[in-house]
Amino acid sequence: MKKRTIIGVLGRLLYRKRKVRILTKKSSRTMYMKYKEQARVLVHERLIFWNRHYGFTYGQVSIRDQKTRWGSCSKKGNLNFNYKIVFLPTELVDYLIVHELCHLKEFNHGPGFWNLVGETIPEYVLRRNALRAQGKYRVRELETNALIAER
Repeated sequence: MKKRTIIGVLGRLLYRKRKVRILTKKSSRTMYMKYKEQARVLVHERLIFWNRHYGFTYGQVSIRDQKTRWGSCSKKGNLNFNYKIVFLPTELVDYLIVHELCHLKEFNHGPGFWNLVGETIPEYVLRRNALRAQGKYRVRELETNALIAER
């Protein structure tokens, strides 16, 4: 049996991390290009559905490869969503869509904003917590599984 040294084990771990990082960078662009259109269709479909209630006017809708945000709303009324939204359960997608829609009227997270969100998603606190529990690591796992399934 081979004797394992601490340096040898650490070296292998560092090599694996480097390999994963390289794989992620290359595959991230591929994943973005593959799922961007699917995300666009999903977002537009859900925006139309939820905006029937609110009746807000919004500008451009963009699908981006963001590292830290699921979505955002600009002062000009443009809505941005992360393409990884396609990997989330429908309940969380709906929460994200409603959340960003409500920023068109209330550009903050004050009580008025949460009252607006609560009009269509009364259990928004549960969904918000579930989205946080999903986290970026869970999304990466789903993304990796999708890549593996393709091969």
